[in-house]
Amino acid sequence: MFCLLQIQWNCDMIHTYRNPTISMSTAKALLGRKPAPVMASFSSRGPNPIVPSILKPDLTTPRVNILSSYSLAASASNIVSNKHRGFPFNVFQGTPMSYPQITGVVGLLKTLHPNWSPAAITSAITTTTSTRDNTKKPIRDAFDKTLATPFAYGSGHVQPDIAMDPGLVYDITITDYLNFLCASGYDQKLIIALNSNNHFTCSNSHTTKDLNYPSIALPNLELSAIKVTRTVTNVGPPSTYIASVKLHGFKIVVVPNTLTFKKEKFQVIVQAKKGIKRGDYRFDYNSLANKTTHKCQAATI
Repeated sequence: MFCLLQIQWNCDMIHTYRNPTISMSTAKALLGRKPAPVMASFSSRGPNPIVPSILKPDLTTPRVNILSSYSLAASASNIVSNKHRGFPFNVFQGTPMSYPQITGVVGLLKTLHPNWSPAAITSAITTTTSTRDNTKKPIRDAFDKTLATPFAYGSGHVQPDIAMDPGLVYDITITDYLNFLCASGYDQKLIIALNSNNHFTCSNSHTTKDLNYPSIALPNLELSAIKVTRTVTNVGPPSTYIASVKLHGFKIVVVPNTLTFKKEKFQVIVQAKKGIKRGDYRFDYNSLANKTTHKCQAATI
């Protein structure tokens, strides 16, 4: 099947070269390839054009050369003129190949933690990702052969085993979402409609950056200090977490710096040490870690 795909992709070569040749070999699995993962060149990139204060993408999962079930009635190359049919499996790439994998991770977490909200599950997945490949080096970007950034992989590459026990989660309530819509400019009539026709009064004190998202993105940052509030919930054993964040060119303070709690708010105060040019982005990760096995990290942009 893989050879058939390769032949279809290279059919144009017949008209390009005088004596083209095609070689075929037995398919084999290549295991332990390094470095991996690498961000695919065709992967969508940030920043978020609609709400820049919400980091997109959220994270990355395997999406290239994924062996998947396939319709027996479809062409092996997905081209109608190709008459080869009857293949139960095929190899694909792209974002649609990420969907079933992350859905499986969500199903795993919902089974283990049936009372968790969708936001809590999202938080558990995104705050336990990795930004390192299997050589322990930063993940690279195939698009321009440089190191990838959160605008390519979001919080990082998914790690389902660690997501099962994240320690802390950033949860989001319906009220949080409605205040986010208020800050985004939605009018009262539409917000009530989205709230199942129940009345809701906007707080008028929220901004889009205040949504309790497991990342912090601050577009158009100037020299004045900006305060961002987040609320974390301890879903693990009683423990003390210590905040850690450092970003070159910025003064960042977390208040309080130490959390011993079930559910508690904290503020991140960010101030640029000098003017930042428009379109110039700085990336790092802030983390809350205890003295045992839990580390909850969030991208800071």
